[in-house]
Amino acid sequence: MKFIGNIIWLVFGGIIISLEYLISSILLIITIVGIPFGIQTLKLAVLALWPFGSEIREAKSSSGCLSVIMNILWILIGGIWISLTHIVFGVLLVITIVGIPFGMQHFKMAALALAPFGKEII
Repeated sequence: MKFIGNIIWLVFGGIIISLEYLISSILLIITIVGIPFGIQTLKLAVLALWPFGSEIREAKSSSGCLSVIMNILWILIGGIWISLTHIVFGVLLVITIVGIPFGMQHFKMAALALAPFGKEII
């Protein structure tokens, strides 16, 4: 069932979301200062490509205080807007009964988009 959900997700926009995150990741990695943020958008690209069955966990080697500081910078620079976009799409999808599983995936992505540092995708 997860496989079918992921295929439907890809067909109806998941590949576009993933490509957008991938392009922004490449643009951020080109700059030296943006490398840590580019790595985080790469996490979002991976999750946007195959969200059903993926799980977000705290990284075992999270760097504690540094992750908190980087998450604060991430939120201030634009993470809040990315997260709000996923929340809006999630709410719109959850309104329909058929879209509930897809809305839940947007909520999962919103949580990662709000604070991606110190998290890993399994």
